[in-house]
Amino acid sequence: MPIHTKHGDMVDWNYSEEEADFENYEWFKDPPPRHETQQSSPVSVGEQYVPAPNVVEENERFIYALKHAPNVLRTRFMQYGQLGVLGWCSEFSEMIDSLKSLGFNGNMFIATREQALKTCAEILRLRLDVRMQIIVMYLSSQVARLRRFLDGEASFDDYPDTDFPIESRQYTNWSSV
Repeated sequence: MPIHTKHGDMVDWNYSEEEADFENYEWFKDPPPRHETQQSSPVSVGEQYVPAPNVVEENERFIYALKHAPNVLRTRFMQYGQLGVLGWCSEFSEMIDSLKSLGFNGNMFIATREQALKTCAEILRLRLDVRMQIIVMYLSSQVARLRRFLDGEASFDDYPDTDFPIESRQYTNWSSV
């Protein structure tokens, strides 16, 4: 049986030699011999992760800060009003950046993630009397940013409603303004 190669040359097998006789051979009856390097027990995929002490401390600090974040927000609101909420949002943004850095480095513990998600829900349940919609939107956007990082596929519907004046009737007569 001739075989054609890419360039059109023909290669002819030499059938004059005796071919191996596989007529009475029982295929797959005997398993192949095991090498001595193979172990009979399954090999573990990886070693157990033991975090460094500084990683443990950093996660503990984040958990502590996240547990107290809603109380700090309420205190700032009671002391400084809406501007206290605005200042707290700025600090919360810095904590989110640090949490993201911790997560991207592969050092965030599950307990830290769970506490962060719980904190987000607690912050939105505070029901602070913030009347400046830009501050409500900024607070909501910071919570949403952290939630997207921690659980990007989840959908949350506990954000506060905005109260923008949508009445266009009061602006219909522009000539009198």
